[in-house]
Amino acid sequence: MSETPRQTPSAPLEPGMRAPLSVIDVLAFVVELLAFAILAIWGFAMWAFPWNIVVGIGAPVVAILVWALFVSPRAVFEVHPFVRAVVELLVYVSATLALWSMGLTWIGLAFGAVAVTVGVLAGRRRLA
Repeated sequence: MSETPRQTPSAPLEPGMRAPLSVIDVLAFVVELLAFAILAIWGFAMWAFPWNIVVGIGAPVVAILVWALFVSPRAVFEVHPFVRAVVELLVYVSATLALWSMGLTWIGLAFGAVAVTVGVLAGRRRLA
């Protein structure tokens, strides 16, 4: 006889119910907010006067729009998990490149490593 304990399958959630939040979900949300904030800071800090307002507001707005359309839990378009991961990665890469262009190379590398790690863990949890 097998030594593994019996596991009972969990009941499906009722309509309107959500799975409880985990630490990974909270970390993923914090990384998303950091990416949007980094893009805003980059836009305001790295461009000349009239363009800094346009890019400082426009860059995070475009990132948030793309995130809402494809990546968010209530995304407008249901896409393949691979496409979702690529869009998520593009937002993280854009924030990392923004940090690099501001001369914060090591902070950019650290943010990129943390963002990709949290994204992989959150993606694996969503697929499980």
